[in-house]
Amino acid sequence: MHGATLLLFILLVGLASQWLAWRLKLPSIVILITAGFVLGPVTGVIELAMSTEEVNELIGLGVAIILFEGAMELKLGELRRVGHGIGRLTLAGPPLAWALGAAAAHYVAGLSWPVAWVLGAILVVTGPTVIGPLIRQARLNKESASLLRWEGIANDPVGVLLAVLTYQYLTVAGGEFSETLLSLGTAILAAGLTGGAGGWVVGQLFRRGLVPEHLKPPVLMVLVLAAYSATNFVQHEAGLLSVTIMGVVIGNMQLVEREALRHFKENLSVILLSVLFIVIPAQLELSQLGVLDWRLGLFVAAVLFLVRPLTIGLATIGAPMRREDKLLLAWIAPRGIVAAAAASIFGPSLAASGYPDAERLLPLVFLVIVVTALAHGLSLGPVTRKLKLSAKRANGLLIVGATPWTHALALALKKLEISVLVADGAWSHLKPLRMDDIRTYYGEILSEHAEEELDLQHLSYLLAATGNDFYNALVCKARGGTFGRHRTFQLATHQESRQESKRMALQQRGHTAFDDGEDFNTLHERLDRGWTMQTTRLTETYRLDDMRERLGEQGEDWVLIGGVNGDGLFQLFSEEQPFKPESGWRLLYFAPEARDDAG
Repeated sequence: MHGATLLLFILLVGLASQWLAWRLKLPSIVILITAGFVLGPVTGVIELAMSTEEVNELIGLGVAIILFEGAMELKLGELRRVGHGIGRLTLAGPPLAWALGAAAAHYVAGLSWPVAWVLGAILVVTGPTVIGPLIRQARLNKESASLLRWEGIANDPVGVLLAVLTYQYLTVAGGEFSETLLSLGTAILAAGLTGGAGGWVVGQLFRRGLVPEHLKPPVLMVLVLAAYSATNFVQHEAGLLSVTIMGVVIGNMQLVEREALRHFKENLSVILLSVLFIVIPAQLELSQLGVLDWRLGLFVAAVLFLVRPLTIGLATIGAPMRREDKLLLAWIAPRGIVAAAAASIFGPSLAASGYPDAERLLPLVFLVIVVTALAHGLSLGPVTRKLKLSAKRANGLLIVGATPWTHALALALKKLEISVLVADGAWSHLKPLRMDDIRTYYGEILSEHAEEELDLQHLSYLLAATGNDFYNALVCKARGGTFGRHRTFQLATHQESRQESKRMALQQRGHTAFDDGEDFNTLHERLDRGWTMQTTRLTETYRLDDMRERLGEQGEDWVLIGGVNGDGLFQLFSEEQPFKPESGWRLLYFAPEARDDAG
């Protein structure tokens, strides 16, 4: 198969595997590795016309971009909440995991001590590429999610660096511990200078407009790869630490372009993961799979039930962390692309250096990756619910703008037992709602503080309801990704802005809530005339058409706000996103006066 055709084939298989994993609700890594095994050692469809060294260099570039993208998500503000836990996990955790993993590899798997030490270092990593999707799927609370995310991203380069130093100590340094310490110091210094200074310089270039907008994402990608390669030139495999530091620096510089850069890197990372998790297992041979025996299976069990719990237990002794978080961390530690890439590099190299049992390294790491991805991916949801660390079912409304009308809406939702949160930047606007025991947020909803502190996972809809159409649109545009664009709404624009040629495009705003005539002024004028929030229940004999016949013309005589279905889930109504209520629904509407409802 020609190079271009092979690349296209791998991309198609990779993205198809991602889609299949989404449909089956399985960790994508499992489907991707399976596809790599089938297309590589089993059928021989994928054969790369490159040397192992060339393949490993390309894999390293891909891993660098993936790790950089993950590091951009690390917010230093999270350290204020969970810094005590993150410090323990990233400073005390790696050496403990390394030592315990090496001991298990030697005494349980039967590997020689040199290979066991390298394997223990590789398994220090807890793949962020696997943890990120699992956190979203399990809807983990912010604090617990921060601990898992920081540990996964920060420990990846640490584990690889430990593996590199161990490998050098065994094969290059000739057993001289002083040379290994010198290599460690060189790696940290090179990574700190290249990553830290490089990230700051890139940020300044972007801030000063020295790079045009359309070139910023590709320029950043190339500079990340350049920093990775430059640091590797100084100290082998220290580049991953460099790009991690660079990602943290750029991600916390408050750049205007941060979101655009993040989305670009996120999309690129999905493609790279799809390719790498097929290419790496495709390099295996069937003979290598034959080395897997009961001792290696027992080793995987030891990693799950002994090494990880002991590591977390010892690392967090005396730490001011919740017991539930410690229990969660003691179980959840899936491995990902960095472990696979490191094993593909060091396994063959150690075998060539006179350690024959290193041939078992790569298949064993893949076994750990598959087992941990399945075990932790399938159990994270039940475990977090059992420990009460996951958000409640998403069922509620975030209202931006505290006004008399949104106050009335919040009260009605509260009576329907629907979660509601009202956010406003004016303390006095929130006072009436607080007196009615309605949950409020005082501050700018678009601020960094709101992004870090507000836990919105239990809310399913956003309604921007201030008197400023453009601010409403800005809120929907900025926060739409959190709720999903189809669940992001704003009040209708004012009468003067409703001409189709003059109104904002849907891509720049939220969907219009209710109908096109219910703008801020209209709703409050009707509230002043005595309109109130009311509810009715639909039955087999009293349907929506009967309700319309009784109340009059919808939009003129009354306004449908939303409904609660038979399962208790709230839905906001919009002519742009309508729903079809059935028997058993409770409908919330805004009408002139309370009526005795036949329903």
